[in-house]
Amino acid sequence: VENFLSYVDKKHYDGTIYHRVMGTFMIQGGGFTPDMQKKPTAEPIPNEAGNGLSNKRGTIAMARTNDPHSATAQFFINVQDNMNLDFGGGTNSRNWGYAVFGRVTGGMEVVDEIRFVQTTRKPPFSDVPAEPVIIEQVRVIE
Repeated sequence: VENFLSYVDKKHYDGTIYHRVMGTFMIQGGGFTPDMQKKPTAEPIPNEAGNGLSNKRGTIAMARTNDPHSATAQFFINVQDNMNLDFGGGTNSRNWGYAVFGRVTGGMEVVDEIRFVQTTRKPPFSDVPAEPVIIEQVRVIE
C-alpha cells in the first residue's frame, strides 16, 4: 500500500494507460504512456503476497516479472477470481504469488467495460487496447 500511495503522491499514474487487458483474467496498468513509453520507477519492493489477501474479483495487486521481488509501479485489477496467483509458499517465483493491496470499492462496472475492449498487438506487447484506455488521474480521498 505504501508503495502504491507513494506513486499516487508523485502523480505517477496520471496519464498512464491500461496496457494489458485480458478479459477473462485481469487488466494491467500504471507503467506506460499512451505512446507506449515506459515511465521511470523507484526501486522494486519486496513481495508481500503472503499477507493473507487473495486475488479475488475486484482486488488490486502488484504486477511483477518472474522475479518475485520485482514489483515497482504497475498493478492489475482481477476481473475474476484468480486464486492461482495467491501466495503458495515455497521458493519458486510462481509460488511467491502476487501481492493484493486493495480492492475496487466503486465503479466495477467501468472495470468490466475495460475488460471487454478490443485489443491488438503492439510489439513487443500483446493484449493492448486498440484505443488507449487512459488513467486520467489517481488521488487519495479521505
